[in-house]
Amino acid sequence: MHQRGFGLILKTRKECKKMRYRMLRYIDGKPKAVTFSYDDGCRQDIILSQLLYKYKLKGTFNLNSDWFGKNVNDQHLTKEEIKNYIISNGHEIAVHGAQHLANGNVRSVNGIYDVLKCRLDLEREFDCIVRGMAYPDTGISLFQNNASFKKIRNYLIDLDIVYARSFNTKGGNFELPDDWHNLIPTAHHDDEKLFTYIDSFLNFKPTDVYPAKRSPKLFYLWGHSYEFDQNNNWDRIEKICQALSGKQDIWYATNIEIYNYVSAYNSLIFSANGTKIYNPSVQTVWFDIDGVTHSVNPNETLRIE
Repeated sequence: MHQRGFGLILKTRKECKKMRYRMLRYIDGKPKAVTFSYDDGCRQDIILSQLLYKYKLKGTFNLNSDWFGKNVNDQHLTKEEIKNYIISNGHEIAVHGAQHLANGNVRSVNGIYDVLKCRLDLEREFDCIVRGMAYPDTGISLFQNNASFKKIRNYLIDLDIVYARSFNTKGGNFELPDDWHNLIPTAHHDDEKLFTYIDSFLNFKPTDVYPAKRSPKLFYLWGHSYEFDQNNNWDRIEKICQALSGKQDIWYATNIEIYNYVSAYNSLIFSANGTKIYNPSVQTVWFDIDGVTHSVNPNETLRIE
């Protein structure tokens, strides 16, 4: 009886040796991703969108649906310009509040209305499904009128908003978010240490670090395109694009593409010893196990010895 139990323990330990460090990898097994997020739907977004397209970069443009421009002299994009310069270039459009209300400063009923109206407007005008958001104004940095992050997060989930970007920054931290409803960018484009962050990001190689630290990296830049006019520094964003573009180990994606992919990875189903992996999602998923990249197709099971 005792020997049989001891044998079972040995077998279990042997099986457990097969459980190794597993890390998400992006499309085609890439360890890094880059995305951009720009707010308010200002006319300067046309120039920015064209720059991103020129360098084969992708971003998310966060729009206020009550602020669509009426003509080319308006400071905000018209509906036609959003179609022709943002959506047609492969970028995402996302909620930024119909009236740009700071969610932390208003009652839940007002915050819900501002988010929902914006989402409904965008989906109707541009015939798409909108699930992303950037917090307007002071966002979730200040709270009044009985607002709280918990309440805001709960109603965003109920409204099918799957991520919401804040405007605080992580100062060179490239990890994926712990909470997608408090999505904190890497940096604002005018951060004085930005190019130091870019160098650090580009120089990261998973094989150069301890296995437990080989997590996927995300470089997330945010801002307002009108700031390039205000500061007369359009050359800065072009240098940023030049520095980040054209890298074989980087996936260039919109915010929602990254969220959807990470969700697909998190939906993978593993056997107890980690040797069988089932992918219930609709897209191929890549991951790393002890330095070896694997992929599993939709509705398939991968077996790893």
